Amino acid sequence: MKPTVLVVSLVLALTASAAAQSPPPDLTGLWGATLRFGPDIRGTLFIMRTASGWRADLAGYSVPVRADTAKLSFSLPDSAGDFRGTIVGREIHGFWIQPPTNYNGGRYATPVTLVPDGASRWRGTVTPLDDHMTFYLPLTQVSPGKYGTYLRNPERNAGRFERITRVELHGDSVVLFSNTNQGERVAARGTYEDGAIWGVRLRGATYDFARVSASTTSGFYPRGRPAARYRYSPPLQLADGWPVASLDAVGISRDSIERFIQMLIDAPMDSLSSLQVHSILIARHGKLVGDVAAVAVEILFDHELRSASKTFLSVLIGAANTVGFRIPLDAPVYQTMLGTVPADLDPRKRAMTLEHLMSMAAGFECNSDSAAPRTADEDVMGEAGVHDFYRYTLNVPLNAAPGDSVFYCSAEPNLAGGMVEELTGKSQIDLYDRLVARPMQLGTYHLGLQPTGEAYGGGGHNFTSRDFLKFAQLMIDGRWGTRQILSRDWVQRSRGPLRDLFPGQQYRLLWNSREYDYAGRKIRAWFAGGNGGQVSVAFPDLDLVLVLTGGNYSQPATPLWRRVYGLQDILAAVR
Repeated sequence: MKPTVLVVSLVLALTASAAAQSPPPDLTGLWGATLRFGPDIRGTLFIMRTASGWRADLAGYSVPVRADTAKLSFSLPDSAGDFRGTIVGREIHGFWIQPPTNYNGGRYATPVTLVPDGASRWRGTVTPLDDHMTFYLPLTQVSPGKYGTYLRNPERNAGRFERITRVELHGDSVVLFSNTNQGERVAARGTYEDGAIWGVRLRGATYDFARVSASTTSGFYPRGRPAARYRYSPPLQLADGWPVASLDAVGISRDSIERFIQMLIDAPMDSLSSLQVHSILIARHGKLVGDVAAVAVEILFDHELRSASKTFLSVLIGAANTVGFRIPLDAPVYQTMLGTVPADLDPRKRAMTLEHLMSMAAGFECNSDSAAPRTADEDVMGEAGVHDFYRYTLNVPLNAAPGDSVFYCSAEPNLAGGMVEELTGKSQIDLYDRLVARPMQLGTYHLGLQPTGEAYGGGGHNFTSRDFLKFAQLMIDGRWGTRQILSRDWVQRSRGPLRDLFPGQQYRLLWNSREYDYAGRKIRAWFAGGNGGQVSVAFPDLDLVLVLTGGNYSQPATPLWRRVYGLQDILAAVR
């Protein structure tokens, strides 16, 4: 071998050996990835009345509009979305129905107001629920190329189901492991290249992760790490009807609230079950005095409220009765829904009323302690691909006579929504828009729909935190500003008599209730509560209302936060 060739070979061998012995790159730190699935149909909507008929222009589409007296509707090609609305005075009030989301497979109805924009033309804005998913992957090195971790998803806490516990780096291959009942398994793989982790397959989609600086704001550390010390300032005055004031002006200790918020900001985010607080709002004597995007989500964005939005239906029924619709609590369920009751109907079903449905006391098979299948459970309906929720629920067997027992069952308030439509002859979403949303100056919201298009009464609607707080304000005296949205009689009916739902927690007309310690005595709260840490709570004795939202979906931290720590800490600051 020639000397030159020998030297080159030796150099190559030494280089390869050094490369083989060089440590892998350190991936320690926070990584994040977001995928947006749409919908792309959004923006300015024009509806025009022409000599040849009505037309609509939206997102590049121009389609005919069906007109039936004051009712207007149109559908875009390829099931890209639908609009239905009504001419009200000089405006058109309607809803945009978007296609099923990747987020959870559901469809949503979002309000749209179109105002005059020239001769025979109206203009509005379509703002559908944004369909996206974000994952955060905090990596802590335990040895070269090996990391402990977990997967956090602010929107649905999907990391709970992925159960990622560690990551290994082999060359440029990134391997994510999870723990299951069958043991550890490879959950996903990716490639590390150019400072990013590419091609990680999660929940049927591919995510590319980039480093997230801990010092910048993000959905994981909204105030950065370390965060600047929290200093209270009064809320912004917005065009949503909330008068604003300072904490001191309504007898709430500024120092105590600042310490409480700082405690939340400083809380470690070191596990999947770490408390994820999205917003905290405080109002007293009808004035908004505190609104904090404490740990994750900006308060002006809509938030999925899960079962807390069941209360949507209680407010709707109360508002409808207040303006003269007749929706009696003793209305029989089967007579109302079927018109003619079958002769062989279970006698217990004959006795079932609207009040039973709204108090979780109808007796449908939803008892988690029962050996029988929970056939009325909403998850069962979803897994079975049920299209008509009302018809399905009516056919479910009973495990108790109506009124005898209380079992938490989302199918019951959903069926109550069907009764509202039968008794009024009106769509729930149209009634809500007219009787609640517009008088209460609600902003953009999104109502989850059943496969048949009606609002789903079991929950899952999206509201901003400031609008969610208005739910609780109604439980003080039924008023919003100068408008009596709920009669005082309906507010009193909603507050009692109460039935035990869970230990220490009662239920009545889709409102939860429990007692709290305050100044050496017990005071009672009524609240709309939902999975993940969503709560809009009223303390009538203190003329105080609060909102807490969070992301601990299906986590033990949810009830602990809602029932004890968060509320008790805020109560301690109230003079």
